[in-house]
Amino acid sequence: AAMKQTKGLEGDKMSIIKFEFDPKVGIDNPALTLTEDTDSEGVGEPRFYLLTKDSTETFGFCLHEELGCQGHVIRQIEFGGVAQRRGLQDGDRLLQVNGHFVDDMDHLRVVQKIKASGNQVLLAVLDGDSYEAAKSLGRDLSQMLPDDIRPRLCHVTRDKSGFGFSVSCPGGTKGTFQLSVLQDGPADRAGVPPGSWLLELNGDSVKSYSHTQLNKKLKQSGNKVTLLVASSAVEEFYRLRGLRVTAALADTSRLPFKVRELHMVKGPAGYGFLLKEDDCSSWGVASPLSLLTVESQFLWEVDAGLPAEQAGMREGDRVLAVNGESIEGLDHEQTVHRIRAREDQVTLLVIDPAGDEFYHSVGSGGMVLL
Repeated sequence: AAMKQTKGLEGDKMSIIKFEFDPKVGIDNPALTLTEDTDSEGVGEPRFYLLTKDSTETFGFCLHEELGCQGHVIRQIEFGGVAQRRGLQDGDRLLQVNGHFVDDMDHLRVVQKIKASGNQVLLAVLDGDSYEAAKSLGRDLSQMLPDDIRPRLCHVTRDKSGFGFSVSCPGGTKGTFQLSVLQDGPADRAGVPPGSWLLELNGDSVKSYSHTQLNKKLKQSGNKVTLLVASSAVEEFYRLRGLRVTAALADTSRLPFKVRELHMVKGPAGYGFLLKEDDCSSWGVASPLSLLTVESQFLWEVDAGLPAEQAGMREGDRVLAVNGESIEGLDHEQTVHRIRAREDQVTLLVIDPAGDEFYHSVGSGGMVLL
């Protein structure tokens, strides 16, 4: 679809988002909950839920901003939906989205964070009574939550001394590996925390590896290796809740490839680009969330001097999000509709082909939005 001379459509100004879930899909992760005990002042503990859906489905709840009611309120939980199955309750207050504290954030920004998360989102909530009690006591709700609950994805380039880390296998337990990191070495510079636990190597889980197999895989990696690691505190957070940590939840800020945000205001000749649909196999990669090849939206025919080029658009960029909302699972026409939703301007989140292939190869294609 050409984005050169098009008239816009009215945007959706609602501040409520509706999620749904097909019960036939089943549940692939347990609810993450802390104890329901309350302290002497009637304040309970936050509860954590990892919600996972298919590209064609939604999460099964609404997020409301209500008069006379503080916070971001969980409402309209769909019977049989993923939110209900995980244990979200009507009236819960949303405190955290993918490790980011949101209670003091503008409601529309919180909605965008959930939408931008794609098919998987990690939520922290507090029941309504505990939330009201904590607020009346003047408590800092952010202090009720762990500082960091995200694993880290690190890309390490070998130098003459090696990768700059060594691997131990405490107790000789298969699939359990802890890293010792050389100060100022390649791993340290790539952001690998000292003493962290290795979860994945080049996109593959190490859970079934022996120490010998892991060393062999490292030697086969050449000069570059991508590690999914977790500090002891983060590893314990997920282990106590029976959840396998994946790259989809990772902090990717230290990786060499960055997504880019392009804000464009339409000129007399339009934006100056062409949107084309192609499948990810054209780059040699497939969707990290499906065994099937998926269609993606790419940017081509970027006209010199027009808004798209001036915003930094490059030939072959793949579109990840439109106006803060992930387009994961959308087809070509739906994406075009999103772009045209605001008559004279649009904001795209994009990544170039090299970065796109890298993120998909390590199973983190959908989470570079965070």
